[in-house]
Amino acid sequence: MTEFYEGLAEILEVDVRKVTPALDLQTCSWDSLAVVSTIALADDCFNVLLDGQSLGECNTVGDIEQLIESKKG
Repeated sequence: MTEFYEGLAEILEVDVRKVTPALDLQTCSWDSLAVVSTIALADDCFNVLLDGQSLGECNTVGDIEQLIESKKG
């Protein structure tokens, strides 16, 4: 999860120490570019393909993690 958190920190433009499951995405740079970048990051880190609509509905990093877990299925 470390590589994913580091990549997410870059995408969200926050310190990696702030990236936890509880991080509220609405308090960060969570826009359409961040969603597309997170799709690529999840593919690189977990070999899963997320859809933009579901990812855009995530409110926290924990929501993204749950979405990834559901795709690993």
